[in-house]
Amino acid sequence: MKIQIAPSILSADFGKLNAEIAEIEPYSELIHIDVMDGHFVPNITIGPAVTKSIVTSLPKDVHLMISDPVKYAPEFAKAGADMISFHAEIFENDLEGLKNAIQEIKKLNVKVGLTLNPDKPLDIILPVLDMSDFVLIMSVYAGFGGQKFMPEVLQKVRDLRTKYNYTKDIQIDGGISKETINEAVASGANMFVAGSAIFGKNDRKKAIEDIRNSIK
Repeated sequence: MKIQIAPSILSADFGKLNAEIAEIEPYSELIHIDVMDGHFVPNITIGPAVTKSIVTSLPKDVHLMISDPVKYAPEFAKAGADMISFHAEIFENDLEGLKNAIQEIKKLNVKVGLTLNPDKPLDIILPVLDMSDFVLIMSVYAGFGGQKFMPEVLQKVRDLRTKYNYTKDIQIDGGISKETINEAVASGANMFVAGSAIFGKNDRKKAIEDIRNSIK
């Protein structure tokens, strides 16, 4: 599967966001947009207005770290989201609610991703895997940038590929860098969200190339 790099704008300079995006756009496949509500996670970040203001030819990959994804997904779809992922553990004991959330977001003509925090098991999403367009495995806890990569979550990726024959995109988010990406690729993931490893460097083109070139 094609390796896709998705720079996370959470680590960009919001004072010159479109200039930051223009700098990484030629070397990336997606723009990753983290949305936090101050409830599901402690922090609050951007909403639909900023999402809409982002100028890019790349797909907008919106990661909803919010308690009510069904309510707010339409606003992000209107703002230009091409992909919307939400945390399946919100519906941990509510399979019908999870199915409904996927169906409602699919109606918005976006790709739907199922996200799991590091401590959440695959069991939550197994009954609805075939309804998803991609899976996002968090390799840090959602809500804060700059955390250390948690390699133990890669077992979920391996299980998705080998045990459950999942053939669609698997995204890894958290602590991805030139030091960690190779292990993540080897597990079977093919989409990689990187924030500080890209925007924390002065030469963003080189930062992305370094990440790609670390894949053996």
